[in-house]
Amino acid sequence: MIKRSKRTERRNPTGLSPEAIAALNGRPATLTTAPPDPDSETAWMSTGNCRLHPPATFFPSDGVGVDKARKICRDCPVMGRCLEYALEERIDHGVWGGCSERERRRILKSRRQDVDASV
Repeated sequence: MIKRSKRTERRNPTGLSPEAIAALNGRPATLTTAPPDPDSETAWMSTGNCRLHPPATFFPSDGVGVDKARKICRDCPVMGRCLEYALEERIDHGVWGGCSERERRRILKSRRQDVDASV
């Protein structure tokens, strides 16, 4: 027989509205953020699929996490720009543009070899 916990997952046991709970806690009911500056170098980030997921998703500690992040990146409208940003800024950690740290190192090495071969 499987024992089940008697704890129920109730997020709001008081029955108060989210606005009332926010007021009691001294917090705003909704968080407002400034719209991205369209002239910013990183304005493209506001249209990426990653904005819909927690940042930890893109900084996994195992291969399974990398695959999960890649699936999110696969259909992203800014995937190419994201990868180029990570390569230009030499970002060492996380999944950017659908590529892991190791894949980005290989891309950079390949580009260096191509430049050396053409000189």
